[in-house]
Amino acid sequence: MATLGDNKDNVVVSNMKLERMLSMKGGKGEASYVNNSQAQGQHARSMLHLLKETLDGVQLNSSENDIPFVMVDLGCSCGNNTVYIIDVIVEHMRKRYEATGQQPPEFSAFFCDLPSNDFNTLFQLLPPLANNGMEECLASNSHRSYFAAGVPGSFYRRLFPARSIDVFYSAFSLHWLSQVPDVVLDKQNVAYNKGKIYIHGANECTTKAYKIQFQSDLASFLCARSKEMKRGGSMFLVCLGRTSVDPTDQGGAGLLFGTHFQDAWDDLVQEGLITSENRDNFNIPVYAPSIQDFKEVVEANGSFTINKLQVFRGGSPLVVNHPDDAAEVGRALAISCRSVSGVLVDAHIGEQLGDELFTRVERRASRHAKELIEKLQFFHIVASLSLV
Repeated sequence: MATLGDNKDNVVVSNMKLERMLSMKGGKGEASYVNNSQAQGQHARSMLHLLKETLDGVQLNSSENDIPFVMVDLGCSCGNNTVYIIDVIVEHMRKRYEATGQQPPEFSAFFCDLPSNDFNTLFQLLPPLANNGMEECLASNSHRSYFAAGVPGSFYRRLFPARSIDVFYSAFSLHWLSQVPDVVLDKQNVAYNKGKIYIHGANECTTKAYKIQFQSDLASFLCARSKEMKRGGSMFLVCLGRTSVDPTDQGGAGLLFGTHFQDAWDDLVQEGLITSENRDNFNIPVYAPSIQDFKEVVEANGSFTINKLQVFRGGSPLVVNHPDDAAEVGRALAISCRSVSGVLVDAHIGEQLGDELFTRVERRASRHAKELIEKLQFFHIVASLSLV
């Protein structure tokens, strides 16, 4: 999937190591995910009504059993968005308990992501837990109203004990594949993605390999969750999606990774900074599914009832104060792209060449600022699922 070291002595990193390496850019710097996840936050807030519909279907634990209500954010990353969503879930469920005359239980939240995730930054964002018990916590805005823990690991495998989770939440994560399909990196295979670093506009065999990988990953995800979820629990999932039936048209993801980002890689090749083979060994492990792609897997799995499955218009991933300022738009695209793919890029060509790459992304995006503002729109697949 990736290479380590400079372009004179690159060593291909196996797909098995992607899990140990993939993460949003950590820390609190200019290109960090913490400072570049405003768009994801806006998109998540626009779907709160759908999340609350899902929460309304969750079975309430009997207050007599003294069992905590357990929530999980799968693919939590390291920004404020995950903290906000957990607060929303706790508050909504607390009100549901109170509306039935029951004392709310204690709440427990697990923040889950790959081991390379910047959990330290995430935990620094969490308000403190009150010292005088959960009741004080629930009544205070300055304290956390739930117990918290981090869970490192891939959500394509088991992460929790059987029948232990009430609510699973995952947003803007399931489009990240567990690996780039092997055939896409095989020069002898017709699916070899020669000349490209993403599948937008790629050949049919390449995109078919990505689709198969996505559906295999989603099937593994559902199989794990079906064992971990409590009876009466629910799951709310959001991932990048597309409106086209043609998987070579990846929509907003294609415009983000398949145009100026692609051209910037080509610039490095043409300027002799990297080889064409070096470029071709890098592929973004992202697949934006159609509703049909998603539905086929859920129905084949058979463990979940689909309460809601729809395409939701999320808007632009660019957050700019002056959309008429071409330089600001170009910089916003480059930073946005780097915050989600920079770790992979730096692992592949090194940080110095990564700087060169994203400088070229910024220049190219600035020249097409008007088009980006008008056309860069994300669509999301939104799914609300319950155990059969």
